Amino acid sequence: MQTDEQTPGRTTYVLVDGENIDATLGSSILNGRPSPEQRPRWERVLDFAARTWGQPVKGLFFLNASSGTMPMAFVQALLAIGFQPIPLAGESYEKVVDIGIKRMLTALVDHPGDVLLASHDGDFVPEMEQLLDGEDRRVGLLAFREFTSSSLNQLSAQGLQTFDLEHDVQAFNVQLPRLRIIPLAEFDPLRYL
Repeated sequence: MQTDEQTPGRTTYVLVDGENIDATLGSSILNGRPSPEQRPRWERVLDFAARTWGQPVKGLFFLNASSGTMPMAFVQALLAIGFQPIPLAGESYEKVVDIGIKRMLTALVDHPGDVLLASHDGDFVPEMEQLLDGEDRRVGLLAFREFTSSSLNQLSAQGLQTFDLEHDVQAFNVQLPRLRIIPLAEFDPLRYL
């Protein structure tokens, strides 16, 4: 069950599936590697989470470090804006980021706090359902709506809130070349002239 009011002492946990967001942005929206100005401004994600649910935020950014190296400049940037990088390593056949996020979501079931997951991946449905069925908490998804797994979208009936990374969170400095259904109230004809 979800609530619209802030609970004193609560935290919003923001879990980022960086591989999934990057892959969706690159292959599904940009058809190539994003340039620096086309990448999400991750500090805006933390700011959005704090404003939206009116409470402190703990950002957890999951990285695949199975190669034995980490993108240190990116890791340092994440630390500087307030994220806790979680570099995971495993065997080549393991989806280490997914496994790490699934374990974190499971741990949060018995831990007070609200949860925002940045991913489009339907692999997280069982854990998200557990969070929605548990204690009185808000559970949300940060994603590009049109690329979100249909199984994740179905969780909206159970109370999952979905926030669009570009339009709701405003995580980008540039307008992305997305083809999406536009609510008539948001239609701006000048954009197409």
